[in-house]
Formats: sequence, C-alpha cells, structure tokens
Amino acid sequence: MGKIIALANQKGGVGKTTTTINLAASLATLKQKVLIVDADPQANASSGLGIDVKAHGLSIYQCLLDGIDATTAICSTAVKNLDIIPSHIDLVGAEIEMVNMDDRDVVLRKVLSPLKNSYDYILIDCSPSLGLITVNSLTAADSVIIPVQCEYFALEGISKLLNTIKIIKSKLNPELAIEGFLLTMFDSRLRLANQVYQEVKRHFEVMVFDTVIQRNVKLSEAPSYGQPVLLYDPESKGTLNHLELAKELIKKNK
Repeated sequence: MGKIIALANQKGGVGKTTTTINLAASLATLKQKVLIVDADPQANASSGLGIDVKAHGLSIYQCLLDGIDATTAICSTAVKNLDIIPSHIDLVGAEIEMVNMDDRDVVLRKVLSPLKNSYDYILIDCSPSLGLITVNSLTAADSVIIPVQCEYFALEGISKLLNTIKIIKSKLNPELAIEGFLLTMFDSRLRLANQVYQEVKRHFEVMVFDTVIQRNVKLSEAPSYGQPVLLYDPESKGTLNHLELAKELIKKNK
C-alpha cells in the first residue's frame, strides 16, 4: 500500500513544486514507483516534467468534477517509475464548482484511493492557498511535507497552515501526520539563512528533515527544459540534495 504525501504551504515561492518534481524523480531513481498529482491550477509540476496538458486532454480537473477514472488521466514521464496526473488552468474554477457537492472535502481522497496499491508514493503538489483543493489534498493525504524557505518571514503563515492541519485532523482526516518540515533555498553564506535554520530547528526539533535543499541555479533552470534536475544535471547540488531527501524519506517509512 502506497503512501500519499501532500506538499503544502500557503506561502508562495517556498519551493513546493521544485521539491515535488525532484523528490519524486529521486524516489523513482531509487526504484520506488511514484505518482505526482498536480493539484495547482498553475500546472507548474506538469510543465516542469515536460507534460503538454492540452495535448494529453485529461487532468485532475476531470477526475474531481466529471468523475473520470484517475487511471485514464495518468501520464508517464521521461523518468522511469514516475507518472503524473497533470493539472489545468480550469482547476481555478473547480473550488466554486465543488461548493455544492455533498462530499466536497473528500473528492480527491475517493479519486486517489484506488491508486494506492499501484504506487509506493503519491505526492500531491498543492497550490499556494488554503482553499478547497488544498483541503481536499490534506484530507486525501497520509502525511504532509511543509517546505520552509530560508528567508525572512519564513515562519510567517506556518501557524495558519498548522491550524488548518489541526482542523482537518479533527474533522476530516484523523490519521494526517506531519512528515516533516523541509528547509529550502538555503545559502550557508548568509547569516539570515543560518538564523532561519536555527529558528525552525528550535521550534520543530525532530520534525525537521536532516536534509536541507541548498540554493542552486540548476534547480531553477531545469523546469524550463521540462526536466527534473537529475536529468538536467545529474552532478548538481540540487540533484544530490534531493537524492539525500529521498533516501531520508524511504528510511523514515521503512
């Protein structure tokens, strides 16, 4: 039985999508069967893996709103063992369209449940908001990874996200756990980055991943080529960081 992990933080630009793509590709390289669910209307995880949603025709939108079988929306990627259910800009309107559904909070859980036996890990790339789609993602997930940018205001908004997780645990998904806080965009030369690192460690202690994702230009360049960083530059710091993270995650879930 696979594990569903949501990557969430309502603060934009913290590295959610970059982490989703590269953690998934690293897990796949380590012989894990992985599915990405792109639950962000911007569809950056889809384009970052070279998926042309218009050409494919089906996305997570049709799974949520039209009830189509999720297996028909799955695309394979250039990375062996890595599949994706892409997103589409239509997902912007999905929250309004889902409002009158009786089971609006658990639609994604119903979509993904039949896929759990086919994958070791299902990673959900959440949008930078705490709207209905993100609530669905957290309700469908077994755990959540929270990327935290090593910059000023890093901890701003985390309390809001933790409160949302607490509400979802009490009302919709009592099994939801925090997989860990992941420090991203870390530059050891900057005093501020080191201060943020210490502060997050002090606040959340063992809940913080040992692996830190360092600031790396190759990580920024890779999506424009529709590739995870391990295909774009296998020797880069970004590749090595995400492989370390994947190993840490596998070890944690043994």
